[in-house]
Amino acid sequence: MDVGIIIVNYNTRQLTLDCLASVYASETSYQYEIIVVDNASRDDSVQAIQDMYPDIRMIANANNTGFAVANNQGMDIANGRYILLLNSDTVIQPDTLHTMVYFMDRHPEMGASGCKVILPDGSLDKACKRGFPTPSASFYYAFGISRLFPDRPKFNQYQLGHLSPDDEYPVDCLVGAFMLVRRETIEQVGGLDETFFMYGEDIDWCYRIKEAGWGIFYYPRTYIVHYKGGSARRKPLKITYEFHRAMWVFHRKHYAKQYNLFTNAAVWMGISLKFSLSLLRSKLSLPARSGQTVTRMRAENEASSEVNP
Repeated sequence: MDVGIIIVNYNTRQLTLDCLASVYASETSYQYEIIVVDNASRDDSVQAIQDMYPDIRMIANANNTGFAVANNQGMDIANGRYILLLNSDTVIQPDTLHTMVYFMDRHPEMGASGCKVILPDGSLDKACKRGFPTPSASFYYAFGISRLFPDRPKFNQYQLGHLSPDDEYPVDCLVGAFMLVRRETIEQVGGLDETFFMYGEDIDWCYRIKEAGWGIFYYPRTYIVHYKGGSARRKPLKITYEFHRAMWVFHRKHYAKQYNLFTNAAVWMGISLKFSLSLLRSKLSLPARSGQTVTRMRAENEASSEVNP
């Protein structure tokens, strides 16, 4: 088995079926298996997936365990030389699997790789190639300085906006929506940190992979489409909380001991302020970004089809 593909599903039945259809349309000589881990969905996802794709290995959890735990469950039973974390709200291209596995086979020093990720409107999902969120990188990003100086590497440490999304190069971290990881790498560094619920675990994993001496590479010779936020739309308050909690967990785990009390306090205050502003924005119901808007439209269509089959 070359690739064990792990897809976590949570109330995203149609999105997941679309994702699976794109995987089965792959044009590749590599062998792959698909493991779907369902986090107690209430939309008949498990039955629908098993009816349409009976060969898929299914893990049906009794409750929502979160992204990290569910992916680790999948990894525990996967047989591939590589493990691919693939979001349920993505669609891959026919050449994606072949292109990425071929790249990893030719570069044994790479522990993980990711392809180009685009949003439904054709724009780049900037999370697919990132630097680590150090206090300085986070400051330049959070306060918009990176947007004022888009060509300056110093101010674009996090989203690497000064680097072309069409070029290939090593990066600090990838996005969990599509991350191809070598089996030996996982055996060395372990799986995802289950302290994280559904944000930050991909950055933490990449940090540990690089810390162990493996390379991480952005390889945009193929791409996927990411219908962002497929599961997150259901419980906005909890998702907002988990998003910001992940920032603090990551900082505390990897950076707190490297910085003084003043810097750590500034980071904590910044996260708290950002969390408060996000809650206020949510209450005021400000317009969503384009990627989220498209996802919501797909969700509404899905719900409509469930009522009127």
